Amino acid sequence: MLRGLLDSAAVNEPHAATDGNPADALLPHALRIRASGVLGRSDHLRRLFDYLVDCAAQGRVPKEIEVAIDGFGRDAGFDASQDALVRVYIHKLRRKLEEYYAGPGQDALGRLVIPRGEYRLLVERAPAIAAQQSTRRGVSRREQLGLGLIGLLLVAVVLLAVLHYVRPGLDPQLAAVRGGAVWKPLLDDELPIQIVLGDYFIFGERQNGAPQASRLVREFDINSRQDLERRLKAQPELAQRYEDLQLAYLPTSSAYALREVLPVLLAAGKPVHIALASELSPDVFKTSHVVYIGYLSALGLLQDVVFAGSRFSVGSSFDELIDTVGGTTYESEAGGPLKDSDHYRDYAYFSTFGGPMGNQHLVIAGTRDTAVRQAAEMLGNPRRLAELLQRAGAHPDFEALYEVYGVNRTNIEARLLLASPLDTSAIWSEPRGDEAPAAQASK
Repeated sequence: MLRGLLDSAAVNEPHAATDGNPADALLPHALRIRASGVLGRSDHLRRLFDYLVDCAAQGRVPKEIEVAIDGFGRDAGFDASQDALVRVYIHKLRRKLEEYYAGPGQDALGRLVIPRGEYRLLVERAPAIAAQQSTRRGVSRREQLGLGLIGLLLVAVVLLAVLHYVRPGLDPQLAAVRGGAVWKPLLDDELPIQIVLGDYFIFGERQNGAPQASRLVREFDINSRQDLERRLKAQPELAQRYEDLQLAYLPTSSAYALREVLPVLLAAGKPVHIALASELSPDVFKTSHVVYIGYLSALGLLQDVVFAGSRFSVGSSFDELIDTVGGTTYESEAGGPLKDSDHYRDYAYFSTFGGPMGNQHLVIAGTRDTAVRQAAEMLGNPRRLAELLQRAGAHPDFEALYEVYGVNRTNIEARLLLASPLDTSAIWSEPRGDEAPAAQASK
C-alpha cells in the first residue's frame, strides 16, 4: 500500500506540517526518507517504517501486538512481555529518523517523529525542532565522514591500481605473474572476481542518556549489523545505549595490498567487485573467485572456511598462529607500542584452494599491517611466486606462512617458513564428530 500512496504524493519541496497530520503532509516526508537510504539494509526497519506510514495514512494508531503481527508477520501467539522485537525496532527507527533530520533532512520545514511510548508516525512542526538541530548535526557529520573516508580509500586505491596498470613502462614481469599457477585459475574463465576486504564493524554508544552516540565501539563478538541486532534482541536494555551507525574501518594495509593486487586482476577484462567481509554472503563462495585481503582477525565468516583444512589455528589474541602439526606458536610483535627504530617480526599467511563449483579462492592475510603488505607484494613478484610454488610442490591447494621483518611500520623482508597442502575435503564438508580426530591427524 505504501508504494501506491507515495507514488501519488507530491515530493518537490519540504512541506510544513498541518495540525490534522493528513496523508498529503506525511507521505512526502516518508518518500524522501525512504529515498535517502537512511533506513539501511535492515528489512525489519523498512517493513516497520512502511507499516507505520500506512497506519498514519489511514488515521490508525496500532498497538504493539498489531505491529508485531501485521508489521513483522509474527503469529497471534506473540508475547510482548517475552519478546522486545517491536520496542527494539521502534527505538532503532526513531534514531534513524533523528539521523536523517540531523543530516540530509536538516533543512526540512517539518519532520516525521515517533512520540515516546507510542507506535505511530506524525509530522512535527519545524519550530519545535529548531533548537535541537545544532546538537545533532555534529554526530551526523562524523558518521558521514567515517563512511566517506572508507569510500575515498576504495576509490583512491582503485585509481592507483589503474594508473599503475596503464602507465608507460609497465613492469614486463606482470604477465609472468598473471600466467602463473596462483593467479591463472582466476583469470582464465568467465567467473567474476570478488575481492573481500577484512573490515571491523563498529557501532555508536550513547552515554548518560545522551540522544546521540558520543563514541565509537569495537567489540570482538559483534562483527556485523546482524550480530548487533542479535545482541539487542537478547539484551533489549542495550538498545538505549548501542546504535548502528553503518560504519566500519579498514586497516591501512588494505590500500597498499590493493595497489599490488588490482593490476594483476584488471587485465582479465571481467568484473572485479570489492566488498567488506562484514557484509559478505556465503553465496559468493559458489558464484565467484574470492580474493581476501586483510588481517586474520577480520576474516569474519571466512575464518571457518580458511582454517577448516589448515594445519594452523588462530590464537585467542589473533596476533598468533598455532601450528597444530609442528607444535610451534608464531606470535606477531607488531601489535604493541613500537619506536621508529624498533625491529620486529610479523607473520604473513597465504592460501589458495578450489571452491565448491570449480572456482578458486585466495587468502592474502597477516597478523598486522606489515605482514599484509608483504604478502601482497610477494604475490606480485615472479621470483617470490616461483619460490613459493617450488616449496608447495604439485599441490594445487596449499597454504604458506612467512616471517616478515619490519622497521618503523614498514615491511623490509620476509622468509618463507613453510608451505603445506590443504585438506580441501574438510573445507567444503562438515565432518561428523567421530571423524574430526582422524581429519586432524591427517594434516
